[in-house]
Amino acid sequence: MEAGEEPLLLAELKPGRPHQFDWKSSCETWSVAFSPDGSWFAWSQGHCIVKLIPWPLEEQFIPRGFEAKSRSSKNDTKGRGSPKEKTLDCGQIVWGLAFSPWPSPPSKKLWARPHPQGPDVSCLILATGLNDGQIKIWEVQTGLLLLNLSGHQDVVRDLSFTPSGSLILVSASRDKTLRIWDLNKHGKQIQVLSGHLQWVYCCSISPDCSMLCSAAGEKSVFLWSMRSYTLIRKLEGHQSSVVSCDFSPDSALLVTASYDTNVIMWDPYTGEKLRSLRHTQLDPAMDESDVHMSSLRSVCFSPEGLYLATVADDRLLRIWALELKTPVAFAPMTNGLCCTFFPRGGVIATGTRDGHVQFWTAPRVLSSLKHLCRKALRSFLTTYQVLALPIPKKMKEFLTYRTF
Repeated sequence: MEAGEEPLLLAELKPGRPHQFDWKSSCETWSVAFSPDGSWFAWSQGHCIVKLIPWPLEEQFIPRGFEAKSRSSKNDTKGRGSPKEKTLDCGQIVWGLAFSPWPSPPSKKLWARPHPQGPDVSCLILATGLNDGQIKIWEVQTGLLLLNLSGHQDVVRDLSFTPSGSLILVSASRDKTLRIWDLNKHGKQIQVLSGHLQWVYCCSISPDCSMLCSAAGEKSVFLWSMRSYTLIRKLEGHQSSVVSCDFSPDSALLVTASYDTNVIMWDPYTGEKLRSLRHTQLDPAMDESDVHMSSLRSVCFSPEGLYLATVADDRLLRIWALELKTPVAFAPMTNGLCCTFFPRGGVIATGTRDGHVQFWTAPRVLSSLKHLCRKALRSFLTTYQVLALPIPKKMKEFLTYRTF
Protein backbone atom coordinates (compact mmCIF):
# COMPACT_ATOMS: atom_id res chain seq x y z
CA MET A 1 0.00 0.00 0.00
CA GLU A 2 1.04 3.60 -0.53
CA ALA A 3 1.20 5.98 2.42
CA GLY A 4 -2.33 7.21 3.20
CA GLU A 5 -4.14 4.19 1.77
CA GLU A 6 -6.19 1.90 3.98
CA PRO A 7 -4.69 -1.56 4.68
CA LEU A 8 -6.19 -4.30 2.51
CA LEU A 9 -6.69 -7.85 3.76
CA LEU A 10 -4.29 -9.99 1.72
CA ALA A 11 -5.11 -13.36 3.24
CA GLU A 12 -6.63 -15.03 6.28
CA LEU A 13 -5.61 -18.37 7.78
CA LYS A 14 -8.03 -20.34 9.92
CA PRO A 15 -7.27 -23.46 11.96
CA GLY A 16 -8.99 -26.71 11.00
CA ARG A 17 -11.60 -27.83 13.49
CA PRO A 18 -10.03 -30.40 15.88
CA HIS A 19 -12.76 -32.82 16.91
CA GLN A 20 -10.97 -33.96 20.05
CA PHE A 21 -11.05 -30.48 21.62
CA ASP A 22 -13.73 -28.19 22.92
CA TRP A 23 -13.52 -25.62 20.11
CA LYS A 24 -14.32 -22.64 22.33
CA SER A 25 -11.53 -23.19 24.85
CA SER A 26 -7.87 -22.21 24.35
CA CYS A 27 -8.23 -21.39 20.65
CA GLU A 28 -6.54 -17.98 20.81
CA THR A 29 -3.65 -16.93 18.60
CA TRP A 30 -1.52 -15.30 21.27
CA SER A 31 1.57 -14.91 19.08
CA VAL A 32 2.58 -14.52 15.44
CA ALA A 33 6.16 -14.25 14.17
CA PHE A 34 8.20 -14.05 10.97
CA SER A 35 11.71 -15.47 10.82
CA PRO A 36 14.28 -12.63 10.52
CA ASP A 37 15.08 -13.54 6.90
CA GLY A 38 11.37 -13.60 6.03
CA SER A 39 11.32 -17.23 4.86
CA TRP A 40 8.99 -18.64 7.56
CA PHE A 41 5.87 -17.58 9.42
CA ALA A 42 4.88 -19.11 12.79
CA TRP A 43 1.41 -19.00 14.25
CA SER A 44 0.18 -20.27 17.62
CA GLN A 45 -3.23 -21.39 16.39
CA GLY A 46 -4.59 -22.60 19.74
CA HIS A 47 -5.08 -26.11 21.13
CA CYS A 48 -1.33 -26.59 21.76
CA ILE A 49 -0.50 -26.35 18.04
CA VAL A 50 2.02 -24.12 16.26
CA LYS A 51 1.93 -23.93 12.47
CA LEU A 52 5.20 -23.24 10.62
CA ILE A 53 4.40 -21.93 7.15
CA PRO A 54 6.92 -21.18 4.38
CA TRP A 55 6.75 -17.58 3.20
CA PRO A 56 5.57 -16.25 0.79
CA LEU A 57 2.18 -17.92 1.15
CA GLU A 58 1.03 -20.34 -1.50
CA GLU A 59 -1.07 -18.74 -4.24
CA GLN A 60 -4.31 -20.30 -3.02
CA PHE A 61 -4.18 -18.09 0.10
CA ILE A 62 -3.65 -14.83 -1.79
CA PRO A 63 -6.37 -12.85 -3.62
CA ARG A 64 -6.09 -12.47 -7.39
CA GLY A 65 -3.91 -9.50 -8.32
CA PHE A 66 -1.58 -9.70 -5.32
CA GLU A 67 0.51 -12.70 -6.42
CA ALA A 68 3.15 -10.68 -8.25
CA LYS A 69 3.64 -8.28 -5.33
CA SER A 70 3.83 -11.06 -2.78
CA ARG A 71 6.26 -13.31 -4.63
CA SER A 72 9.65 -12.18 -5.83
CA SER A 73 12.12 -14.04 -8.00
CA LYS A 74 14.53 -14.16 -5.05
CA ASN A 75 12.07 -16.24 -3.08
CA ASP A 76 11.19 -18.56 -5.93
CA THR A 77 11.90 -22.05 -4.65
CA LYS A 78 11.02 -24.04 -7.78
CA GLY A 79 13.54 -26.70 -8.65
CA ARG A 80 15.33 -26.74 -5.30
CA GLY A 81 12.85 -28.49 -3.03
CA SER A 82 10.32 -26.14 -1.53
CA PRO A 83 10.07 -26.16 2.28
CA LYS A 84 6.90 -27.74 3.59
CA GLU A 85 4.39 -26.49 6.14
CA LYS A 86 4.89 -28.09 9.55
CA THR A 87 2.67 -28.69 12.57
CA LEU A 88 4.35 -28.61 16.00
CA ASP A 89 2.34 -30.26 18.77
CA CYS A 90 3.63 -28.58 21.91
CA GLY A 91 1.45 -30.52 24.37
CA GLN A 92 0.45 -27.28 26.16
CA ILE A 93 -1.25 -24.02 25.20
CA VAL A 94 1.34 -21.88 23.37
CA TRP A 95 1.61 -18.24 24.46
CA GLY A 96 4.97 -16.96 23.19
CA LEU A 97 6.93 -17.48 19.96
CA ALA A 98 10.38 -16.31 18.84
CA PHE A 99 12.63 -17.18 15.90
CA SER A 100 16.38 -17.11 16.33
CA PRO A 101 18.38 -14.78 14.07
CA TRP A 102 19.38 -16.49 10.84
CA PRO A 103 22.66 -18.34 11.51
CA SER A 104 25.93 -17.53 9.77
CA PRO A 105 27.53 -20.13 7.48
CA PRO A 106 28.70 -23.11 9.57
CA SER A 107 32.36 -22.48 8.74
CA LYS A 108 32.20 -19.20 10.69
CA LYS A 109 30.83 -20.68 13.90
CA LEU A 110 32.68 -22.94 16.25
CA TRP A 111 29.46 -24.39 17.62
CA ALA A 112 28.22 -25.37 14.15
CA ARG A 113 29.79 -28.79 14.65
CA PRO A 114 27.98 -31.21 16.99
CA HIS A 115 29.07 -30.48 20.52
CA PRO A 116 29.15 -33.08 23.30
CA GLN A 117 27.32 -30.69 25.64
CA GLY A 118 24.32 -30.09 23.45
CA PRO A 119 22.56 -30.38 20.09
CA ASP A 120 23.58 -28.63 16.90
CA VAL A 121 22.03 -25.15 17.12
CA SER A 122 23.55 -23.68 13.97
CA CYS A 123 20.14 -24.04 12.29
CA LEU A 124 17.18 -21.65 12.33
CA ILE A 125 15.21 -22.40 15.48
CA LEU A 126 11.85 -21.49 16.98
CA ALA A 127 11.26 -21.09 20.71
CA THR A 128 7.75 -21.71 22.08
CA GLY A 129 6.59 -20.54 25.53
CA LEU A 130 4.04 -22.85 27.12
CA ASN A 131 1.21 -22.80 29.64
CA ASP A 132 3.08 -24.95 32.19
CA GLY A 133 6.20 -22.75 32.28
CA GLN A 134 8.23 -24.90 29.88
CA ILE A 135 10.02 -23.54 26.81
CA LYS A 136 10.42 -25.89 23.85
CA ILE A 137 13.11 -25.23 21.23
CA TRP A 138 12.46 -26.58 17.71
CA GLU A 139 14.53 -26.87 14.54
CA VAL A 140 12.49 -25.08 11.88
CA GLN A 141 13.71 -26.96 8.80
CA THR A 142 12.92 -30.42 10.22
CA GLY A 143 10.31 -29.69 12.90
CA LEU A 144 12.38 -31.66 15.44
CA LEU A 145 12.41 -30.82 19.16
CA LEU A 146 15.95 -29.79 20.18
CA LEU A 147 15.65 -28.66 23.81
CA ASN A 148 13.19 -28.37 26.67
CA LEU A 149 13.94 -25.49 29.07
CA SER A 150 12.57 -25.71 32.62
CA GLY A 151 12.61 -23.03 35.31
CA HIS A 152 9.50 -20.85 35.10
CA GLN A 153 6.69 -21.70 37.52
CA ASP A 154 3.84 -20.32 35.39
CA VAL A 155 2.84 -19.39 31.82
CA VAL A 156 5.71 -18.22 29.56
CA ARG A 157 3.97 -15.26 27.98
CA ASP A 158 6.71 -13.89 25.70
CA LEU A 159 10.14 -14.73 24.26
CA SER A 160 12.91 -12.71 22.59
CA PHE A 161 16.28 -13.67 21.09
CA THR A 162 19.24 -11.29 21.02
CA PRO A 163 19.40 -10.01 17.41
CA SER A 164 23.20 -10.45 17.32
CA GLY A 165 22.92 -14.21 16.75
CA SER A 166 24.51 -15.17 20.08
CA LEU A 167 21.53 -17.47 20.83
CA ILE A 168 20.76 -15.79 24.14
CA LEU A 169 17.02 -16.15 24.78
CA VAL A 170 14.94 -14.02 27.18
CA SER A 171 11.63 -15.32 28.52
CA ALA A 172 8.85 -13.42 30.33
CA SER A 173 6.43 -15.24 32.59
CA ARG A 174 3.38 -14.99 34.78
CA ASP A 175 5.65 -16.09 37.64
CA LYS A 176 6.70 -12.36 37.65
CA THR A 177 10.26 -13.08 36.46
CA LEU A 178 12.32 -12.87 33.30
CA ARG A 179 14.91 -15.56 32.66
CA ILE A 180 17.99 -15.51 30.44
CA TRP A 181 18.99 -18.74 28.67
CA ASP A 182 22.11 -19.59 26.63
CA LEU A 183 21.20 -22.07 23.90
CA ASN A 184 24.88 -22.51 23.05
CA LYS A 185 25.29 -24.12 26.47
CA HIS A 186 22.51 -26.67 26.18
CA GLY A 187 19.91 -24.07 27.20
CA LYS A 188 21.62 -23.22 30.48
CA GLN A 189 19.73 -20.67 32.58
CA ILE A 190 22.23 -17.87 33.22
CA GLN A 191 20.13 -15.25 35.01
CA VAL A 192 16.77 -14.63 36.70
CA LEU A 193 15.51 -11.02 36.65
CA SER A 194 13.15 -10.25 39.53
CA GLY A 195 11.38 -7.07 40.54
CA HIS A 196 8.01 -7.10 38.81
CA LEU A 197 5.02 -7.43 41.15
CA GLN A 198 2.60 -8.64 38.46
CA TRP A 199 2.57 -11.06 35.53
CA VAL A 200 5.21 -10.17 32.91
CA TYR A 201 3.43 -9.82 29.57
CA CYS A 202 6.15 -8.76 27.17
CA CYS A 203 9.91 -8.58 26.68
CA SER A 204 11.85 -6.86 23.91
CA ILE A 205 15.61 -6.67 23.29
CA SER A 206 17.03 -3.58 21.59
CA PRO A 207 18.53 -4.28 18.13
CA ASP A 208 21.97 -3.18 19.41
CA CYS A 209 21.62 -5.84 22.16
CA SER A 210 22.37 -3.35 24.94
CA MET A 211 18.91 -3.10 26.58
CA LEU A 212 15.96 -5.27 27.53
CA CYS A 213 12.49 -3.85 28.13
CA SER A 214 9.88 -5.75 30.14
CA ALA A 215 6.20 -4.90 30.61
CA ALA A 216 4.04 -6.42 33.33
CA GLY A 217 0.53 -5.77 34.63
CA GLU A 218 1.88 -2.55 36.12
CA LYS A 219 1.90 1.13 35.19
CA SER A 220 5.70 1.27 34.96
CA VAL A 221 8.03 -0.38 32.45
CA PHE A 222 11.40 -1.87 33.42
CA LEU A 223 14.54 -1.24 31.38
CA TRP A 224 17.43 -3.67 32.00
CA SER A 225 21.05 -3.81 30.87
CA MET A 226 21.75 -6.80 28.64
CA ARG A 227 25.42 -6.57 29.58
CA SER A 228 25.12 -6.74 33.37
CA TYR A 229 21.50 -8.00 33.66
CA THR A 230 20.73 -5.22 36.13
CA LEU A 231 17.87 -2.73 36.23
CA ILE A 232 18.76 0.58 34.50
CA ARG A 233 15.51 2.45 35.26
CA LYS A 234 11.75 2.30 35.53
CA LEU A 235 9.74 4.31 33.01
CA GLU A 236 6.71 5.95 34.63
CA GLY A 237 3.89 7.50 32.61
CA HIS A 238 1.07 5.06 31.94
CA GLN A 239 -2.15 5.08 33.98
CA SER A 240 -2.89 1.35 33.70
CA SER A 241 -1.24 -2.00 32.95
CA VAL A 242 1.42 -1.99 30.22
CA VAL A 243 1.04 -5.06 28.00
CA SER A 244 3.31 -4.61 24.96
CA CYS A 245 6.66 -2.97 24.08
CA ASP A 246 9.02 -2.71 21.13
CA PHE A 247 12.29 -0.98 20.23
CA SER A 248 12.85 0.95 17.00
CA PRO A 249 15.26 -0.68 14.51
CA ASP A 250 18.01 1.81 15.49
CA SER A 251 17.45 1.22 19.27
CA ALA A 252 16.89 4.98 19.74
CA LEU A 253 13.17 4.72 20.60
CA LEU A 254 11.03 2.48 22.77
CA VAL A 255 7.23 2.24 22.45
CA THR A 256 4.93 0.84 25.15
CA ALA A 257 1.21 0.07 24.88
CA SER A 258 -1.21 0.01 27.80
CA TYR A 259 -4.79 -0.71 28.81
CA ASP A 260 -4.99 3.07 29.42
CA THR A 261 -5.54 3.43 25.61
CA ASN A 262 -2.16 5.12 25.07
CA VAL A 263 1.06 4.25 23.32
CA ILE A 264 4.01 6.15 24.80
CA MET A 265 7.19 6.77 22.82
CA TRP A 266 10.30 6.97 25.05
CA ASP A 267 13.96 7.77 24.72
CA PRO A 268 15.36 4.65 26.44
CA TYR A 269 18.74 6.29 27.09
CA THR A 270 17.39 9.28 29.02
CA GLY A 271 14.01 7.91 30.15
CA GLU A 272 12.23 10.92 28.60
CA LYS A 273 8.65 10.61 27.39
CA LEU A 274 8.73 11.96 23.82
CA ARG A 275 5.14 11.48 22.67
CA SER A 276 1.83 9.87 23.61
CA LEU A 277 -0.51 8.38 20.97
CA ARG A 278 -4.08 8.17 22.29
CA HIS A 279 -6.48 5.63 20.82
CA THR A 280 -9.84 7.45 20.68
CA GLN A 281 -13.19 6.05 19.59
CA LEU A 282 -13.99 6.54 15.92
CA ASP A 283 -17.70 5.85 16.40
CA PRO A 284 -19.35 8.90 18.03
CA ALA A 285 -22.18 6.66 19.28
CA MET A 286 -19.70 4.87 21.56
CA ASP A 287 -19.25 6.10 25.11
CA GLU A 288 -15.85 7.79 25.46
CA SER A 289 -15.88 7.01 29.18
CA ASP A 290 -15.59 3.29 28.49
CA VAL A 291 -11.81 3.25 28.12
CA HIS A 292 -11.71 -0.55 27.99
CA MET A 293 -13.10 -0.38 24.45
CA SER A 294 -9.76 1.09 23.31
CA SER A 295 -7.45 -0.92 25.57
CA LEU A 296 -4.23 -1.71 23.71
CA ARG A 297 -3.14 -5.29 23.04
CA SER A 298 -0.03 -4.97 20.88
CA VAL A 299 2.38 -2.45 19.36
CA CYS A 300 5.26 -2.94 16.90
CA PHE A 301 7.65 -0.91 14.74
CA SER A 302 7.93 -1.28 10.98
CA PRO A 303 11.31 -2.58 9.77
CA GLU A 304 12.52 0.81 8.50
CA GLY A 305 11.36 2.47 11.73
CA LEU A 306 9.01 5.10 10.25
CA TYR A 307 5.66 3.49 11.16
CA LEU A 308 3.97 1.80 14.11
CA ALA A 309 1.13 -0.73 14.11
CA THR A 310 -1.25 -1.12 17.05
CA VAL A 311 -4.06 -3.53 17.87
CA ALA A 312 -6.76 -2.46 20.33
CA ASP A 313 -10.01 -3.81 21.77
CA ASP A 314 -12.06 -1.34 19.70
CA ARG A 315 -11.79 -3.73 16.73
CA LEU A 316 -9.24 -1.70 14.81
CA LEU A 317 -5.73 -2.18 13.49
CA ARG A 318 -4.11 1.25 13.33
CA ILE A 319 -1.02 2.34 11.43
CA TRP A 320 0.79 5.44 12.67
CA ALA A 321 3.48 7.51 10.96
CA LEU A 322 6.19 8.21 13.50
CA GLU A 323 6.01 12.00 13.24
CA LEU A 324 2.18 12.37 13.27
CA LYS A 325 -0.12 12.29 16.29
CA THR A 326 -3.06 10.63 14.53
CA PRO A 327 -3.18 7.30 12.63
CA VAL A 328 -2.56 7.38 8.89
CA ALA A 329 -4.65 4.24 8.26
CA PHE A 330 -7.19 1.92 9.89
CA ALA A 331 -8.42 -1.61 9.23
CA PRO A 332 -11.36 -3.36 10.90
CA MET A 333 -10.37 -6.48 12.84
CA THR A 334 -12.31 -8.27 15.54
CA ASN A 335 -10.80 -9.70 18.71
CA GLY A 336 -7.21 -8.78 17.82
CA LEU A 337 -4.43 -9.89 20.17
CA CYS A 338 -1.07 -9.41 18.46
CA CYS A 339 0.64 -7.90 15.43
CA THR A 340 4.01 -7.99 13.69
CA PHE A 341 5.54 -6.60 10.48
CA PHE A 342 7.11 -8.70 7.75
CA PRO A 343 10.91 -8.11 8.09
CA ARG A 344 11.18 -6.50 4.65
CA GLY A 345 8.00 -4.44 5.07
CA GLY A 346 4.78 -4.22 3.10
CA VAL A 347 2.81 -6.72 5.21
CA ILE A 348 1.44 -6.83 8.77
CA ALA A 349 0.33 -10.11 10.37
CA THR A 350 -2.30 -10.06 13.14
CA GLY A 351 -3.61 -12.82 15.41
CA THR A 352 -7.07 -13.03 16.99
CA ARG A 353 -8.97 -14.65 19.85
CA ASP A 354 -10.65 -16.94 17.30
CA GLY A 355 -7.35 -18.57 16.37
CA HIS A 356 -7.19 -16.79 13.01
CA VAL A 357 -4.29 -14.97 11.37
CA GLN A 358 -4.79 -12.08 8.96
CA PHE A 359 -2.23 -10.52 6.62
CA TRP A 360 -2.67 -6.85 5.73
CA THR A 361 -0.94 -4.53 3.30
CA ALA A 362 1.32 -2.04 5.09
CA PRO A 363 2.89 1.22 3.86
CA ARG A 364 5.84 0.69 1.55
CA VAL A 365 8.20 3.58 2.03
CA LEU A 366 11.52 4.53 0.51
CA SER A 367 13.40 6.14 3.39
CA SER A 368 14.83 9.58 2.68
CA LEU A 369 18.57 10.13 2.94
CA LYS A 370 18.17 12.01 6.23
CA HIS A 371 16.18 9.14 7.73
CA LEU A 372 18.73 6.60 6.52
CA CYS A 373 21.53 8.67 8.04
CA ARG A 374 19.68 8.95 11.35
CA LYS A 375 19.06 5.21 11.47
CA ALA A 376 22.71 4.47 10.69
CA LEU A 377 24.07 6.93 13.27
CA ARG A 378 21.64 5.99 16.04
CA SER A 379 22.47 2.32 15.60
CA PHE A 380 25.77 2.97 17.41
CA LEU A 381 25.38 6.38 19.12
CA THR A 382 23.44 6.92 22.35
CA THR A 383 21.38 10.07 22.91
CA TYR A 384 24.13 11.50 25.12
CA GLN A 385 26.77 10.85 22.46
CA VAL A 386 24.64 12.64 19.84
CA LEU A 387 24.14 15.63 22.15
CA ALA A 388 27.91 15.88 22.62
CA LEU A 389 28.57 16.14 18.86
CA PRO A 390 29.74 19.53 17.51
CA ILE A 391 26.75 19.88 15.15
CA PRO A 392 23.84 22.38 14.90
CA LYS A 393 21.00 22.16 17.45
CA LYS A 394 18.37 21.36 14.81
CA MET A 395 20.42 18.42 13.61
CA LYS A 396 20.74 17.13 17.18
CA GLU A 397 16.95 17.45 17.63
CA PHE A 398 16.34 15.44 14.48
CA LEU A 399 18.86 12.73 15.42
CA THR A 400 17.34 12.40 18.92
CA TYR A 401 13.72 12.37 17.66
CA ARG A 402 12.94 15.72 19.32
CA THR A 403 11.34 17.23 16.22
CA PHE A 404 7.85 15.82 16.82
